[in-house]
Amino acid sequence: MLFTSTEFLVLFLATCGLYYLPVSRNFQVPILISASFVFYAWSSPALLILLLASILINAITSYKVAYATERPRRLFWATTGVIINLSILAIFKYGALLLNLALGATQSGTPVEGALFLLLHLPLPIGISFYTFEGISLVVDVLRKREQAPILTNTDSYVDRRLITHIRNTAFFVAFFPHLIAGPILKAHSFYPQIGIKRLNEVNWLLVFRSLVIGYFLKMVVADNLKDYTFWIAYPYYETLGTITGLVLLFGYSMQIFADFAGYSLIAIGLAAILGYSLMNNFNFPYISRSLAEFWRRWHISLSTWLREYLYFPLGGNRMGNARTYANLIIVMVLGGMWHGAAWSYAVWGLFHGIGLAIERLLGLDKEPLANTTQAAWQRGLIDGIRVLAVFSFVSVGWVLFKLPDFQQALGFFAMLARDIRSRPNLSLIVPVLIFSAPVILYHLPHFPPLQKPIANLLNGRTLAIRNIAQDVMLGIMLTLIFLNSGSSQAFIYFQF
Repeated sequence: MLFTSTEFLVLFLATCGLYYLPVSRNFQVPILISASFVFYAWSSPALLILLLASILINAITSYKVAYATERPRRLFWATTGVIINLSILAIFKYGALLLNLALGATQSGTPVEGALFLLLHLPLPIGISFYTFEGISLVVDVLRKREQAPILTNTDSYVDRRLITHIRNTAFFVAFFPHLIAGPILKAHSFYPQIGIKRLNEVNWLLVFRSLVIGYFLKMVVADNLKDYTFWIAYPYYETLGTITGLVLLFGYSMQIFADFAGYSLIAIGLAAILGYSLMNNFNFPYISRSLAEFWRRWHISLSTWLREYLYFPLGGNRMGNARTYANLIIVMVLGGMWHGAAWSYAVWGLFHGIGLAIERLLGLDKEPLANTTQAAWQRGLIDGIRVLAVFSFVSVGWVLFKLPDFQQALGFFAMLARDIRSRPNLSLIVPVLIFSAPVILYHLPHFPPLQKPIANLLNGRTLAIRNIAQDVMLGIMLTLIFLNSGSSQAFIYFQF
């Protein structure tokens, strides 16, 4: 069920109406769990079984971790929970890839039947990467808390002493529909303390309005319109583009993937806020980054912080020498790439970023540039601009592997860019892409480092009212364009992950 569909609007309004009725106050969590199950099962009811299994596995193993009296048993249950989570993800997301690899090495061309045929054709459960990571977060967070406290109480644990209550809370944590399909990825230590009775008069309506308007605008007006032009990056259509048109479409795809995913995250934040829950900000103007390290602090923040907290630090982080740090960066990014999909192109994408991060760290380019009082403002701005352009170009090259997961097709696209430099630019593709990309550029521009201080100075004092009016006008324009200039509806790009 898409956030942009009529069915979702009906489900959400009905849920909110029931949720905030005074007589329903003590049943708010079960109401949201029920609505979340309907939301998830709308297109593929059978996949709800897997979601329920994930909930039960994580609830039971985390409960055992919390209340096992002996440390070996806590470690056993925590390890069991993590292994089961990763096994389910491996079977449903990577089973076909691994089986094809094995068959290619042993009996290529032999017909596949029975259980092997079933494994090759398992459906990819929507959102499985997200809720699997959340399940691991729960188990690991409870273990860490348990290691710190010899005896847990309900006030310092995420795990209620009543197993049925913990199963309910875990179902809510995993299935909460605003974030269920494409994040932000929740962490147990930040979400469980929020569970409780919510009141309508406590809702931050300004946050709700801004998040929903900007989110739906980015998705429906920017991303859904750009997709009709970036479609031409697909094989074999890119063969007719030429270098300049291909580069502009690649630029447009970078704008599209940001607008699509950041739009989803903002919508999720707004919907959760209506229901009284706070989700983390998932994007922080990533296309003004002056280094890859900064980019990954700004892009898909819930994933990058998850990888840092649950993978990079346990591997040793940067505490075991430079060589180990570079290796850890590459390992984490390759695994982060594989998290996105069961194709080698995603692993190559992760390797591409991992090597980039390692080289950047080796050269000392990962640190925020220090203020140089001997440089004029225009010089600092020029250096920042060059760094931003370099990082954006690097990231955009990587996005080709998202648009063309078939590695040979991706190589073919780059070959076309190098080969067809004399081809005439296709203005019927270039002009619309630039027009629909402009809002993303304007969205980032005020946060570009050289412009931040002048804009802040401009907006201080008497201009505060003008700023508020300008923001309201922009929100009004975006709201109008949502109704008048939306593109054809399409699933969010990150639904495939």
